[in-house]
Formats: sequence, C-alpha cells, structure tokens
Amino acid sequence: MEPLQSLPVKVDVAIVGGGIIGISTAYALTRAGVSVAVFEKGTLACEQSSRNWGWVRSLMRDIPEIPLALLANKRWTEIQQQTDVGFRQSGILYLARTSGELNDYRLWLDKAKPLGVDAVLLDRGGVSAHLPEAKENWIGGLYSQGDGVAEPGLATQGIAELARRHGARIYEHCAVRAVGRQESGVSTIHTEHGTLAANAVLVAGGAWSRLFCGNLGISLPQLKVRASVLSTFPVTPPLDIAVNGRDFTCRPRADGGYTVSQFNASYTDIVPDSFRLFRQFLPAWIKNNGLVKLRLGKAFFREMSIRRRFGSDDISPFEEHRVLDPGPMQSALKSSLKKLAQVFPAFEVAEVQRMWGGYIDVTPDALPIISPVTGHAGLYIATGFSGHGFGIGPAVGEMAARMVLNQNPEIDLTPFRLSRF
Repeated sequence: MEPLQSLPVKVDVAIVGGGIIGISTAYALTRAGVSVAVFEKGTLACEQSSRNWGWVRSLMRDIPEIPLALLANKRWTEIQQQTDVGFRQSGILYLARTSGELNDYRLWLDKAKPLGVDAVLLDRGGVSAHLPEAKENWIGGLYSQGDGVAEPGLATQGIAELARRHGARIYEHCAVRAVGRQESGVSTIHTEHGTLAANAVLVAGGAWSRLFCGNLGISLPQLKVRASVLSTFPVTPPLDIAVNGRDFTCRPRADGGYTVSQFNASYTDIVPDSFRLFRQFLPAWIKNNGLVKLRLGKAFFREMSIRRRFGSDDISPFEEHRVLDPGPMQSALKSSLKKLAQVFPAFEVAEVQRMWGGYIDVTPDALPIISPVTGHAGLYIATGFSGHGFGIGPAVGEMAARMVLNQNPEIDLTPFRLSRF
C-alpha cells in the first residue's frame, strides 16, 4: 500500500475502486506505460472480489461476454505464470436433470460455438465418466475443459503486485469523495486525504458505483444482490472439477477444500433504489423469480439513511461505510451442502470451514457497463458485472484500459455501453 502522504500531483488515469476490475485495468494501463493511481476506500478486494465463487468460465455466458471470457482464460494463464493467483484449468461441468435443461445448453452452444468456445454436450455416459463417484444419473451436461477456477483471496492482490511492479500507485483506506472537471479538460480527484489531477477517471466501485455516480449527476441503473457462499475442509475422495448441479455448485479450492453455493442462495433487499429503478428491473425480477428472491428488512431503513448528495469537503458515505459485509443465508448454504452430499457421499462428513455473504452489483439486463459517460468527458465506468466479473476481470481490465486510452478494443464493447439504458 502506498503511504497516503505520497499522493501524486497528477496521473494519467485515476481509478476509483480496488477490486478485480479496477486492479486489472491498472495492470493493463501500467503495462502500456501509463501512470495510474488506484483509490480504495477499504482494502483491496474487501468486498465481492474476494467473496465470489472463484469460477473462470465461458460456459453459459451471455453471448456478448463470450469474447471477454475466452480472452480472460488466456490472461489468467499468463498471470499465474508470474504470480500465484490459484488459477488452474480444472474444467467446469453444468449438469442437466431434464430434457429442457439439456435443450437450453444445446441452444446456447449453437450460438457460442462459432465464437470459439471449447464446450461440448455430454450424454449420460459422458457425465458419468467425469463424475464416477456421483450417486445421481443425470441425463447429460455441458462441459468445458478449458474453463477453470482461481482463488478470490489471492487474485486481486496478486494482480495488484504485478501492477505495482510496472509503476501503479495503489492507495487503500483512501475514499474518493467526488470528481470535478477543470476548464483545461483535466479532472480533479477529491479524496479524503487530498486532491490530485487526472486526464481520465474510471469508476470501478462495484456495488458502490451507483451512489458514486449519482452524486456526480449520472443515472446508473444498478442494484445489489446478496449472495452466500461456504467453504469446506478437504474431503476424500476429492472432486477435481467444478460442478453446477443447479441446486448446488461446487468447485475445488487451492487449499484442498471446496467452495459451495447454489443459484437460489441469493436475494435482493428491497431498498429505496428498488422503487426508483422499479420499471427497469421488473422484467429481470419476473424472469429470475426462482433464482433471486426479494426481501424487505432492515436494509431498507439502513440505505434510506445514506446520503445521496455530498460535497468534496464532506465526510462521504464511503468513509462512513467502508465495507459491505452482509451475513450469509445459512439455511440456503446448509441445504446446498446437503444436496451436494446426496450426490457425492464424500461430502456427508465434510466440515464447514466458514460461511460468508457479499453484495453483487447487478444491472437490469445482467450485462456489465463498460463505457464512457456521455456528457462527462474523461469519465468512464466499469461496473454492474452481475456476478460475472471475477472470471472475466483480467480481460475487462485490458479492454477498459484501451477504452480509457481511446484505442480501439479488440472486443466489441457496444453491448456494454451505459447509453443502452
């Protein structure tokens, strides 16, 4: 961490947020010879970047994200060769119990295969060959040998160290309060520990991005989904690939244990922004009713008390609430582990190491925003990754760097523009 008294007078690019997206962008920019300062209100990856499942997948990605996923798999391999982020191509298998699920996989593969994914459909025998210890006979599945896993507890810190080697300055416990624009076209970055100038600013604040942008007068349609995860101690015999059984997910960890969750172990707290964004999110709520549940509770009143407008000289909400640390849905996680053990008996005696929760930043169409901001020259956004950001983080960082530098990215970012809303 850089000492706070060493804030530079000016950098080429300032990045708001020290998660996987902000740090990966800093790494790409510094490799291009650009001076960068990253500002994180808490510590690196203190929120969802260290709390996710740790999957690096192309399987069942939204079609516009597939080029990012394929590039990310290459970049994870290169990063792992330089520093340990726990990346390994374990393979990922999505299981199908019904013909409808298998047909969904088939329809996706028809669209994704021309883009270069290495996925294949498996029949019963193919699934059994990959999962010989399983006690359930699935009708088929979708498998990618090239997909894999990385360790959220190592990844952002590892990439940050690579960025530092190339000259990135990374400031923890240093919230950005506001961004102003000078007549010269240079932005002024107001932090809790001083100001500096930057030619460009990237907002990569995850679940905080809507509040930050709203204070700048920018409408960013983003809500938070509360997700829950658990880790186990090692089991014997081991399960060597990552598996999605819909009512359970499981992936091997570098420490020999497993990360376990399920798709419906998530819910959205009803908060004031839920009503402000009701029309934009209603189709997504209806479509995903079985996966993401709505819940009214204390979060409504907690968020109602957070100031939506604040000045550069004020103590900001980012300083008052440095880390979003929701508790896990223990009942859903215990159910996930129970269902996993019914299929893989080795997990019947698996001991839970810990459980945790985190907030996922989501958009109405579940696609990220990787975009310049119309009417705000020099300001860019990379947020709203809807639970997909960790795996594609290194590729997003590379494309975001090119976007900020006004270079043509090799991947089409048009589907991710803020102006689509």
